[in-house]
Amino acid sequence: KRLSGASKRLANPVARALKLAAMGLSRSQCSLGAYYRRLAARLGAGKAITATAHKLARIVYAMLTKGEAFTAEDMQVYEERYRHRTLTYLRRKAAAMGFELQPVG
Repeated sequence: KRLSGASKRLANPVARALKLAAMGLSRSQCSLGAYYRRLAARLGAGKAITATAHKLARIVYAMLTKGEAFTAEDMQVYEERYRHRTLTYLRRKAAAMGFELQPVG
């Protein structure tokens, strides 16, 4: 049986720092903040913090291995890209069911 869905407590100081940074993104007006809020609405704050910390870890790893600077994406650009991706998915799903989406207004 499944005992718990909660993430384990970590003794790793890097993981703790990444989670703390992810918590700070909850009100940030950047793409990572929007990512955190989107996940928190769907999964809850705990899992959203863990997922955002993992995303931060991947960004840090890419910066260290490739030696490139991180360019922060604007929140509006992120939201537009997310909206476009969602619409593409919905159109494809509707076409598979034999429907066609029509814009309102």
